[in-house]
Amino acid sequence: MNRDSRTEKKSDWAQTVVKRSLARRYRTEKRFKVCGLAAILLSMMFLAVMFADIISKGYTAFQQTFVRLDFFLDPEILNQEALANADYGAIIRNSLSALFPEVQSRSDRRLLNGLVSSGAIYRLRDMVLRHPEIIGKTIPVWVPADDDVDMLVKGHFRRDAPEGGGRFSPMQIQWLDRLTADGRVQKKFNRTFFTAGDSREPEQAGILGAVMGSFFTLLITLLLSFPIGVAAAVYLEEFAPKNRWIDLIEININNLAAVPSIVFGLLGLAVFLNF
Repeated sequence: MNRDSRTEKKSDWAQTVVKRSLARRYRTEKRFKVCGLAAILLSMMFLAVMFADIISKGYTAFQQTFVRLDFFLDPEILNQEALANADYGAIIRNSLSALFPEVQSRSDRRLLNGLVSSGAIYRLRDMVLRHPEIIGKTIPVWVPADDDVDMLVKGHFRRDAPEGGGRFSPMQIQWLDRLTADGRVQKKFNRTFFTAGDSREPEQAGILGAVMGSFFTLLITLLLSFPIGVAAAVYLEEFAPKNRWIDLIEININNLAAVPSIVFGLLGLAVFLNF
């Protein structure tokens, strides 16, 4: 066998090896693409499930249960000289008592008054302060129901559970059914959710405080960090001398860019809490 034939056989063998390796690499690449696509689809599916679960459980927050009561704005209670400090709770209690005159005991009255949110006092007070000419009249007003009543109306509490699931007495459910039959219970758009801040009462709580806090935090951060960050980047890239101090700064900047900010936030929190 001459030298040319040996060289030709080696070339054929090398081409065969390359073709086999190429085919193997193509198969590996295809499997990698399929796995990557499957991972993306799986993550999107989990994300969709998470959002669907959040929406299915939280969309009812955009509605709030209100109760329509007829308030007699008694001039004896609403002293013109001290409208802001008048006993508006007495007016609300009198309105409920007029609807349910059979409720006489103190404990039953407490249960009856518990159907209405404590925020009804402030709603009625604001109305009287804006329009003092309505004093002495009887006016219908939609006031927010208690948060437990709101959950019951929205179906989050079982009505057939003993004692209303431990939150309501049978009498309270009967009173609520009477109010509903009279057209005095209705679900409306929850404007309080967008116009109020934090509150110890769920029916009076909103997201305005959190939204404004986030907005001003981002605004102040942008105003402080953007010009300083751009100026520092220009200086380090164009004017800073090459020495160990500059290298140390660049290393720390790279670390800040690579590590999630929550890690540094937790580190700072630990430092401030401990020291």
